[in-house]
Amino acid sequence: MAMPGQNLTINSARLWDSLMEMAKIGPGIAGGNNRQTLTDEDAEGRALFQSWCEAAGCSMGLDQMGNMFARREGTDPEALPVYVGSHLDTQPTGGKYDGVLGVLGGLEILRTLNDMNIRTKHPIVVTNFTNEEGTRYAPAMLSSGVFAGIHTQDWAYAREDAEGKSFGAELERIGWKGDEEVGARKMHAFFELHIEQGPILEAESKDIGVVTHGQGLSWTEVTITGKDAHTGSTPMPMRRNAGLAMARVLEAVDEIALSHAPHAVGAAGHIDVFPNSRNVIPGKVVFTVDLRSPELAVIEDMEARLRARGNEIAEAMGVEIAYEKVGGFDPVKFDETCVTAVRDAAERLGYSHRDLISGAGHDACWINRVAPTAMVMCPCVDGLSHNEAEEISQDWAAAGANVLLHAVVETAEITG
Repeated sequence: MAMPGQNLTINSARLWDSLMEMAKIGPGIAGGNNRQTLTDEDAEGRALFQSWCEAAGCSMGLDQMGNMFARREGTDPEALPVYVGSHLDTQPTGGKYDGVLGVLGGLEILRTLNDMNIRTKHPIVVTNFTNEEGTRYAPAMLSSGVFAGIHTQDWAYAREDAEGKSFGAELERIGWKGDEEVGARKMHAFFELHIEQGPILEAESKDIGVVTHGQGLSWTEVTITGKDAHTGSTPMPMRRNAGLAMARVLEAVDEIALSHAPHAVGAAGHIDVFPNSRNVIPGKVVFTVDLRSPELAVIEDMEARLRARGNEIAEAMGVEIAYEKVGGFDPVKFDETCVTAVRDAAERLGYSHRDLISGAGHDACWINRVAPTAMVMCPCVDGLSHNEAEEISQDWAAAGANVLLHAVVETAEITG
């Protein structure tokens, strides 16, 4: 397998300019982006990406979930392609780099190889997966999930947004529904570059995160039912306060996660309180507990303890409690050969690095089920992501893209 030399590096200014150009589409209100999946802004971002890929001499494939595949041919027509990519959709108040860096970093690989007239044995394909964020259409990583056989296409098409518009209808409306069968493509390997979305790399002054595992995730929707009552005239001993019961359950969630430190985490994100009035004791609350760990046994332990402790709290307070598991996936262990390619690339280029466990879900987590996969991460300021204030430096972007370039080219094998 041919090894790329240290002089093989991407054009940092060109990558940064591409990131800034893409950020002009679907601008947010505070410096970030609102380019949610299957919106007109998503369609515009896709068109810009396609124009850049075609200018780089690539053919563009499009499958029935709207996943985009920009292909640079290899010298061996029988060799399976090396895939690289991420997503272009954003949160409603998202940043300019989450996902986008992975797609445009992949494009920069192809541009760099063109600049240096380098050929690889394996074709290289840059991918934009549809609806990674899962904001408009739940769940997250929807289209890579269909690609990997986790979800059926019909089920994905039937997902509805808050206005009742289906995924399938909106994909067709914006003109990005392809004919290609989803998941028919076979991969030699897949690499994804992403911002860390956490504070570790910046805090430890590391240039590169070598992602060895992805945390598993469990979402449990908890419903606690008490009794609405007047806040001023109901004696304290006679209250069935669902809000207070929720607070005690959430305190238990924190204790349970801390008992599995340092890698396990737990919290509630989505919370609805009823009737949500200033002078009414909450009679009902619905909230989702998010538990994560790189070990399946730990997730299962946390789930069991959540239910046991919740039942104890409910019985003691005279309220009712119910649980429904509404999402989740098992922990991911990325391919050792691909992970080694990332680590060796960082070493070869002289970047400081450390192994990381990804706390967020990524398309790579699903693709890992059907192809050897690894991830590269670069720092982000204060670990902030899913926020318009999300920020990285041009140097961080370049370091991540350079490691991605070397790992991908080593795997694709230089032939001339």
